[in-house]
Amino acid sequence: MSESVRIDKWLWAARFFKTRSLATDAVDGGKVRLNGERVKPARGVKPGDMLEIDNGSTEWEIQVRDLADKRGSATIAQTLYEETERSIAEREKKAEQRKFFREPGEAIKGRPTKRDRRLIDKF
Repeated sequence: MSESVRIDKWLWAARFFKTRSLATDAVDGGKVRLNGERVKPARGVKPGDMLEIDNGSTEWEIQVRDLADKRGSATIAQTLYEETERSIAEREKKAEQRKFFREPGEAIKGRPTKRDRRLIDKF
């Protein structure tokens, strides 16, 4: 195994994104930071690097522990990184907030009916 792996390949192998193209788009869009800096998808990651990842629904702050350029099982993917304590606490806090303060239109599936629209407008 080489000393570094492309960041988009590593994110895909560590199962932060479903496809490598989604990982590439996230890196290009500035949703992934390597040691606090924006990077390009071809940039290499190595063990010890700090990553800040925002995949749209969740944000992580992790330290790279091991390298992989092929996607394996979820148990193997979890050994590739270690999440910081601050990141774990932040994610749990946000999950708790989502649990108690739901979006008004979250339960509506598809196009809202007239009744649904009135309920939305009431908020």
